[in-house]
Amino acid sequence: MTSTTGTDAATAGTDWHAWQESWDRQQEWYMPDREERFRVMLDMVEALVGPRPRVLDLACGTGTITARLLARFPGATSTGVDLDPALLAIAGGTFAGDDRVTLVTADLKDPEWTSRLPYDTYDAVLTATALHWLHLEPLAALYGQVAGLVREGGVFMNADHMIDPVTPRINAAERAQRHARMDEGKKNGAVDWAEWWQLAAADPVLAAPTARRFEIYGEHADGETPSADWHARVLREKGFGEARPVWRSPSDALVLAVK
Repeated sequence: MTSTTGTDAATAGTDWHAWQESWDRQQEWYMPDREERFRVMLDMVEALVGPRPRVLDLACGTGTITARLLARFPGATSTGVDLDPALLAIAGGTFAGDDRVTLVTADLKDPEWTSRLPYDTYDAVLTATALHWLHLEPLAALYGQVAGLVREGGVFMNADHMIDPVTPRINAAERAQRHARMDEGKKNGAVDWAEWWQLAAADPVLAAPTARRFEIYGEHADGETPSADWHARVLREKGFGEARPVWRSPSDALVLAVK
């Protein structure tokens, strides 16, 4: 595995699996159907590009998609790209020694970020619960760059918050129900996003990259959550031949685009 995160012997004693598990549990507090979107995502990878894909894990975080990709398709390879030094440290520790995985530190808002990648094209570009950090204009520009990375016949998939603005009563009811469930989870000891980062900041190995992470991003994201129809339309405008949702929940969707 090649990495720009600086993972070395000093981190050898860290239980990276435990950090992956804690990240998953924290994310599932917000999205109990999280694994279902990953299952559908990998189903469509297999259906459209086969079981040995070259994958770009876009805004990879701890490597959630990469881990599931390689567990299901051992012959796959993955390039994970992100800017978050703490999450990349966890990914680096998790995949240390795995030649199928390359990790790249890059800012997706940098027009030259693709120059850091080890390959010019990919069979599949996959991302989940990350691009809502971007506003519409930079997100549309990113989709154009992604279209240039996906080979003919290849796929792009984005699973994220995609709110339909024409159904406000449905949206409000779903949001109220979801928050009630999350409140119940908190009573039973669930760790939320802020608490997870407090734990990372207190860890001897993750403290420094966590501090750098908050210097980069600040405390909160201020992006947007356009509808699945918006994503599909823009992906077609940016060069994909087909695009539509292939999975939905009341608040989220998985949009698939084929080059």
